[in-house]
Amino acid sequence: MPATSRPTSKDVAQEAGVSQSTVSLVMGGKWTGRVSPATARSVHEAAERLGYRPNPAARNLRLGRTRTVLLMVPTLTAPFFGPVYTGAARVATSHGFGVVVSTWPDDGTSGEGPFAAPHDTIDGILASSLEAAWFEGEPLAGFAGTPAVLLDSGPYGDVPTVDFGVADGMRAVARHLAALGHRRFGHVAAGVDQYTFHARAQALEEVVRDVPGGALLREECEIDVGSAKEAASRLLARPDRPSVLVCDDDLVAAGAYKAARARGLAIPDELSVTGFDDVLLATALEPELTTVRLPAEELGARGMTALLELLGGTRPAPCSLPGRLIVRGSTAPPPHLP
Repeated sequence: MPATSRPTSKDVAQEAGVSQSTVSLVMGGKWTGRVSPATARSVHEAAERLGYRPNPAARNLRLGRTRTVLLMVPTLTAPFFGPVYTGAARVATSHGFGVVVSTWPDDGTSGEGPFAAPHDTIDGILASSLEAAWFEGEPLAGFAGTPAVLLDSGPYGDVPTVDFGVADGMRAVARHLAALGHRRFGHVAAGVDQYTFHARAQALEEVVRDVPGGALLREECEIDVGSAKEAASRLLARPDRPSVLVCDDDLVAAGAYKAARARGLAIPDELSVTGFDDVLLATALEPELTTVRLPAEELGARGMTALLELLGGTRPAPCSLPGRLIVRGSTAPPPHLP
């Protein structure tokens, strides 16, 4: 063997006097019960003498595995999804996997999905915050049979899921506001057909329904400061305007702040505002925003753990991660309203 060439498993087999398949078993850690300890020791010693190291790329090719996972998110601009990626990548890296990120196609389940041939490029998919269109027709057809775990997308058949306890989080918000004395609630709702926003709306309705004299007004908007400002302005222009604006997202709450400022309303003395997610923006607003903290990084980590279990042949159980109400300066008892 030339001095500059890299030793191969065939070289190790010849050095140890065993077959290449035996070398593969030993170097892959699968020799127990198939190869004697003495033979395994001989293979390791031969590999050490030759300076042999297994080729991960070749091994993955033989196994039909790319050791790459796709994380699909609605957008790459929202600050919420950065920590989701961080958590997923942390777990993936510790298991020798890489993570690539993509936004999901606008056409839902139509077309060829995230890749033309998913099995050739990725081992599995973490799909976050999917819209309802993905669940129509053939189950998750856009994934073309690639193993998948759903994040913050709600229950769906036997597909493994990791969700947030968004309904409990919204209930905590509404009960906090009711305890302060609020009775007229304005919901600045994300006009997105996703499980997470449907769950928030339903939970808010349930609590307000049980509040004596409670009333709920709703305006929808895009998850965008300008659109949220317009929706909040419509609520604040009503003769029976709400004393609090409950926003589905911290970015939406920023739009509500701008609407309040445009009408000369002081937060929280004349109007309370709440958000959801507790991204960095929540403490950049003045006053700082009362919101629900969702463990975004843990969502990514738990989702990746579940996907690795799925790839290993185990069906992971559904998981729900609780949110936590963070009370800050944007909420106070309501003023007297006409």
